[in-house]
Amino acid sequence: MVAKDLDPQVRRSLSSLPDKLADRVARHLVMAGNLLEEDPELAYQHALAARARAQRVAIVREACGETAYAAGKFAAALSDLRAAKRMNGAWDYLPMMADCERALKRPERAIAMANEQAREHLDQGMWAELTIVVAGARRDLGQTEAAIRLLEGERLHSPSREAWVSRLRYAYADALESAGRKAEALEWFHRTVAVDGNEDTDAVLRVQALDGTDGR
Repeated sequence: MVAKDLDPQVRRSLSSLPDKLADRVARHLVMAGNLLEEDPELAYQHALAARARAQRVAIVREACGETAYAAGKFAAALSDLRAAKRMNGAWDYLPMMADCERALKRPERAIAMANEQAREHLDQGMWAELTIVVAGARRDLGQTEAAIRLLEGERLHSPSREAWVSRLRYAYADALESAGRKAEALEWFHRTVAVDGNEDTDAVLRVQALDGTDGR
C-alpha cells in the first residue's frame, strides 16, 4: 500500500505533518481502511500505529474510533470518537458513539445524545441512524412501546432509497415483532425489502420466517 491510495481529502488533513511522517501515517490509514471488514482487529492495530505518530490529527482519531468499534472495543472507540469530535466539531460520530454507550450497558447515556442540539447538527440520514440506536436503547430498558413510538415519529414512508430508510424500516419492523405485533411487523419487513436493494439488512429472511416460507 502507498500513501497516494488514501482519499485526497483525508490526505490533505495530514498536511500539518512533516512529509515523511504524513506518508507513513497515510499508509497506516490505507491499511486500516482496507482491512476494516475482513480483519477489524488488524485494522485497529494500523489505526493505533497512525495515532502513535499523529494523535492530534482528527482524521486519525476518527480512524481509531471506527476500527475500534468494528473490533468490538467500545470503550476505546468512544474515547477516540469523542477526541475527534472535539478536534473537528463533527456531529456525525453521534450514532456510533451512542451505540458504544449501548454496548457498554449505558442505554440512558445513548438516549441523552438525541437532544435538540444534535437534531440541529445532523442531516436526515444521520438523525435516523441516531434514532435507530436510541430506539434500541429504549428496548434495552424494556421500553419497547416507547421505541415503537420513537421510530413512528421518523420518516418511515420516505421515498428515498438511501440506506438509512431501509435501516429505519427494519428497526421499526423488528420492534413491532418484539411487541407481538407480527402482522404489522411482516408488513414493514416487506416495506424494508422494497427499498433495500443492496441487501444491507436480512429483511428477506425475516419475511420468510414470519410468513412460514423459510423451509421449516
